[in-house]
Amino acid sequence: MNCIARGFTLIELLVTLAIVALLALFTVPVAEVAVQRANEAQLRHALREIRDAIDAYKTAGDEGRVARPLQSHGYPRTLAELVDGVEDAKDRKKGKLYFLRRIPRNPLDASGAQDAADTWGKRAYASEPSDPQEGDDVYDVFVPSAGTGLNGVPYRQW
Repeated sequence: MNCIARGFTLIELLVTLAIVALLALFTVPVAEVAVQRANEAQLRHALREIRDAIDAYKTAGDEGRVARPLQSHGYPRTLAELVDGVEDAKDRKKGKLYFLRRIPRNPLDASGAQDAADTWGKRAYASEPSDPQEGDDVYDVFVPSAGTGLNGVPYRQW
């Protein structure tokens, strides 16, 4: 009687499982780096968008289109002011100037409970670059995170 056994042996199955586990072991860190890289790309874009809006507000103030107190440096008091708009001082119809459609959320903030503007650290014009503090105006934004980017630079310094 000819009896041919078909199928896999236990050794073959164990070797296959070991190879799959080894491949998965290498895939997980690569996937984590890919997710971090995507978050950092979103972070760069959001920082650029907010900083460009702050600069546009300052330029409009320097051109006399945004009314400001004498002691002001010409920067917005809050990030919300960039979205809510300000009255155009040179427009006879008293139209508004808008600098952002919405404030982008900090992609590194996982809580999701805060308002988008509160996910950013704000630096006042009068504060030191090494120790950013909030104040009467928003000169710059930064990431209030202790993490470090893939490029080795702490997020707070981006």
